[in-house]
Amino acid sequence: MPRSAPRVCGHCGGVHPKGERCPASAARDRERKARADAKRPTARSRGYDREWEAARAQYLAAYPSCRRCGAKASLVDHIIPIRKAPHRRLDRTNFQSLCTACHSGHKQSLDRRT
Repeated sequence: MPRSAPRVCGHCGGVHPKGERCPASAARDRERKARADAKRPTARSRGYDREWEAARAQYLAAYPSCRRCGAKASLVDHIIPIRKAPHRRLDRTNFQSLCTACHSGHKQSLDRRT
């Protein structure tokens, strides 16, 4: 089977096999993410406290399947984000059970668009 041609990296100018990340690019991404995380408020200050953890556990026990794909849910998501409706932080009608894949893919892309 033929192999893909290597590509010239836009970060370091080196040649890397297709599918392999440039170490300089990976290091730059790690630094960028670390800077963003340093500016982000803690989970507690964003509203994820003991009350939330208890409400989350109860909701997952009642609705153990992902709302989108039907797989086993591991996360409880706010349909309307807390930053838009802080008064609905513990409102069970604003919750939905999601698996990690659905939350990380579909839901996060929706949140970025709005």
